[in-house]
Amino acid sequence: MEKGMIAKQFFGRTGHESTRTVFGGASLSRVTQDEADRTLEVLLRYGVNHLDVAASYGDAELRIAPWLKRHPGRFFLATKTGSRTYDAAKRDIHNSLKRMGVERVDLIQLHNLADPIEWDIALSPKGALEACIEAREQGLVRFIGVTGHGAQIAATHLRSLERFNFDSVLLPYNYITMQNSYYAAAFERVAAVCNERNAAMLTIKSIARRPWWGREHAHATWYEPFEDQRDIDAAVHWVLARPGIFLATPGDIHLLPKVLDAASRLVSAPDEAAMREQSERLETLPLFV
Repeated sequence: MEKGMIAKQFFGRTGHESTRTVFGGASLSRVTQDEADRTLEVLLRYGVNHLDVAASYGDAELRIAPWLKRHPGRFFLATKTGSRTYDAAKRDIHNSLKRMGVERVDLIQLHNLADPIEWDIALSPKGALEACIEAREQGLVRFIGVTGHGAQIAATHLRSLERFNFDSVLLPYNYITMQNSYYAAAFERVAAVCNERNAAMLTIKSIARRPWWGREHAHATWYEPFEDQRDIDAAVHWVLARPGIFLATPGDIHLLPKVLDAASRLVSAPDEAAMREQSERLETLPLFV
C-alpha cells in the first residue's frame, strides 16, 4: 500500500474493494460546490473510493454529481431512502438517481430504520423494502442495506436481518458506546450474522466525544467530536483495528483530513488503559442511553 493511502478490503459480498474509511456524505449537506470540490481533493489524496450519501442529506447528492461525472467508475456509490412506503421510497430512488446524474447506484439503504412502527411498515408488503427490491430487479440499484442510530439499533438490525438478507448494515461503534454491555452484546451478534453471511458492516460515530447538551456547536456534527489529532488517532485506530469493519467519516468536512490522516497511519489498536484515560480526560459520554 502506498504511503498515505488508506487500506482496502471487500465491502461484504459486493465484490468491491472499498477503502476502510468510507466518505460520510452528511458533511456535504450545507456546503458550497467549491467547498465540496476541495473535499474531493482530500478524498483523492487518500485514495477513498466509496461515497455514502442520503436523500435527506441536504444538498449532498447534488454536490457529488460533478465528482461522479469527472471520475466515472471511481467510486462505490451508496445512498439512502428515509421513506417507509413503497410509493415514497420508489420516488426517492428515482429522485436520487436524477440528482446525482447516474443511471444506477451500487447500494440503496433503508435510512435509520429504528422506530418499531416504521420498521413494520418498511419491511411489510407495499413497504420501502419492496421498492428497493424492485429497483434492484430493474438494475437501478445493485445492493440493499439498512442503517440506524441509537442504543437499540444493534438489536433492531438483528430483527431486520431475520426479515431480509441485507447486503450491508450501518450502526454506531466506538469505545464509549461499546462500554454499554447491552449494546455491545447486540453488536457482537450482528457482527456474527454479518460475518456468516458476508454482509458489510459500516460503522459511524468513531470520533464522537459526547452530546452538545446546550454547548455552542463548533462543528457541523450533531455531537461534540474529538478535535486534537492524537485523540482522533486513538478513536479511529480503535475502530479500524477490528478486522472486517468500515468507518464512515464524520459529518463535518473540516474534520475529514484529520480522520483520513489517522486512518492512513493505522498500525495497531490503542490499549484499554489508553482508551480509558482518553475517556476520563475528555469526559466522554455515550450519545445514546
